[in-house]
This record gives sequence, C-alpha cells and structure tokens, in this order.
Amino acid sequence: MLSLPSSVSVHRCECELASRQIFLPASPPPPRRSSAHEPGEAMNCLQNLLKEPPIVGSRSMRRPSPLNLAMVRGGSRRSNTVKTMQPPGATTSGAENSALEVGTEKSEVYSTNMTQAMGAVLTYRHELGMNYNFIRPDLIVGSCLQSPLDVDKLRKIGVKTVFCLQQDSDLEYFGVDIRAIQDYSLKFKDIEHCRAEIRDFDAFDLRLRLPAVVSKLHKLVNCNGGVTYIHCTAGLGRAPAVALAYMFWILGYSLNEGHQLLQSKRACFPKLEAIKLATADILTGLSKNTITLKWEDDSCSSVEISGLDIGWGQRIPLTYDKEKGAWFLEKELPEGRYEYKYIVDGKWLCNEHENITKPNADGHVNNYVQVSRDGTSDEEKELRERLTGPNPDLTDEERLMVREYLEQYVDAEH
Repeated sequence: MLSLPSSVSVHRCECELASRQIFLPASPPPPRRSSAHEPGEAMNCLQNLLKEPPIVGSRSMRRPSPLNLAMVRGGSRRSNTVKTMQPPGATTSGAENSALEVGTEKSEVYSTNMTQAMGAVLTYRHELGMNYNFIRPDLIVGSCLQSPLDVDKLRKIGVKTVFCLQQDSDLEYFGVDIRAIQDYSLKFKDIEHCRAEIRDFDAFDLRLRLPAVVSKLHKLVNCNGGVTYIHCTAGLGRAPAVALAYMFWILGYSLNEGHQLLQSKRACFPKLEAIKLATADILTGLSKNTITLKWEDDSCSSVEISGLDIGWGQRIPLTYDKEKGAWFLEKELPEGRYEYKYIVDGKWLCNEHENITKPNADGHVNNYVQVSRDGTSDEEKELRERLTGPNPDLTDEERLMVREYLEQYVDAEH
C-alpha cells in the first residue's frame, strides 16, 4: 500500500558544458572461458573488477548487439563535445602526453568494466571531454563535468540544474575535482549543482535509490526551471535511467515511449527492469522476505555466493554448520527475481537442488530465487505483474499517487 513520506533536502551543486564528442563503438569483449561467470546486474564501480570474464546468466540477461554509439550527423541525435585546440606551432609536453596516455588507459579499463557489467558493448572516452544529448528541449543526458569551465558551457545553453549521480569513487578514478566545480557554480545565481548518488553498474541500488533521486530531481526542476543536465560518469547507464524514470513518473510518458525517445537521441543502456521494479515498489510497497540458501558439502574449505542483490563483482561467505554438514546463508531481499552462483573453493558452480535458469545463448546457467512477500492480495499481485511486464504504463490515478509520493519523499540515507 502507498505510504507518503515527508520532504527531501536539496543542496546546490555544479556542472560543465558539453563538447561535441563522438562515442566510438567498443571492441568486442575478449573470448569467454568456459569456467567464467556472468557479471549480471551489479558491481561497485571500479573498486571490484571482475576476476572472471562475463557470462550472461539467463535469457532475460542475454548480451544485446553492440550499441551504435557513433554520432549521427544531420539527424535528430545531437551529441556535443569540446576538444582542446592548440595554437599554431604549439607542442605537447611529455607530461601532457603522459597524462593523455593515463587518461586513455583509464577510459579503456572503464569501458571494458562497463561492457562486462551492463551486458552491452559500451565505450566512454573521458579524455575527449564532456559529451551530451538533448532528449527534450528542457532535458539533457550526458557524461560528467570535468572542470569548472564546463559550468560556463552549460550556462550558455540554458542549463539551470546540473544533477550529478556519481559517487566519490567515480570522481576519484578519473581525477575529477568535484569541490572546484561546486565552488565555481556557487558564484552564479542562474545554475545549481546537486548530487544524488547511485552506485555505478548496480541495478539493485538503482532500483532502491530511484524514488529518492527522482524526488530530488523533480523538486529541483520545479524550483529552477530551464534546462536540466543529468549526468553520471559516461552518461550511458545511471543518467539515462534516472531521466527515463522522471519521464515515466512525472512527464506522462509510458515507459516504452520514453525509452524509444531516449534511444532516438542518445545510444545508451538504462536498466528498464530496475525502473519497473521501483515503480511497483512505490505503488505496492517495498516488502522484504528472508531466504535461506544451502550448500551441502562437508569436504570443502570455503563456500561463497555471488549475484543476488550484491552483483557479480562481490561475494558473500556462507556459514558452515558442523552438525548439519552444510553451508548456509540467510538473507533478506525485496520482492523480485535474483540470480546467483556458488563459489566453492574458488570454483563457480550451480546447486542442482535449487532453481536453475535455462541456458543462455552461450549455454551458461545460474541458480535463481523468486522472492515474494507474504499476504499479498490478488490486486497487488496483478498490479505488480502489470508494472513489471513488457509494456508498463500508469493510469492517471497511479501517476498522481506516484507524484504525491515523490513530492513528500524524505531521503533518510542522504
């Protein structure tokens, strides 16, 4: 049932303008070993790089065809990037060349990590500068601001709100001085820089954070007007997802209609399932239930699980029960379907006694669990099934309920 929280705090932040940058299609990921495991939905940015190549876990997570990230000239897709031009006769110092090489290398690592975690071939080149696309005349989705000068660039195109979804670890990885950007933006009355953090490559965190983040975004847009610039690091996952949820919940688009518009302007990969689940959570309540997972083996020295709500880049150890001769994990999870795999003495395995996904295109399978809450009415079940189905839309009454929920939301975490 719908419970209406209170108000959210909004603080100032900053931004940068966009440059005419071109996203180049990434090279295909390296061949997969047969022992590798799929990265699935979640990972904490670049702090936990996968030690195993990605393997898509089920039919619903199959790797799509590579996205065409090249700029479409003369079409409806406006991509902007500013490249630094040198004066005639100028030379590049060894230090500058070295910095460029480091930036290029970091971009390559990030792009590989993003491709593995997101399930689509995606490329981000931080060294080419900020890039963006107008999704609507009043809404831009793009990559991160890199210096205070980007604030001036954004002001020139009418941006009133810069909405940053990056965490500190994202900023530190590429050496972005967010404090300098924030301090510079505070000098102006016509632009506000605000942060609302979401973990990179983590669809579960996206699902849980979307109501708070879109609530803050909605209030900032109402207050500041003008053009809103939403960005994460590359502008390919978190930022388009937040923009799409805002279009779905506030602007009146159906989810598929908003997604088509978004894709027509910027090739990106928002996690639709996270938006669907967050929508259902708002209208039916975010209920949790406890699951118990078990691995029967008294001869191994360690058992861990990857997947579930922590993503494929992290692991949870199971506890050994000597009397029962088995390893156990009890975990509380919100409603939804979760895939996972056991790591037994370092080897990735499925449990034959638990649900197993059908083989994907590469023949790989995972375990999965479907979590549902106790005492759910038929009406709530039907609503959740509709909102998480292939073509979800909101009735006028539901959209009003969502809007009221967001307007009264208090983000206790932040």
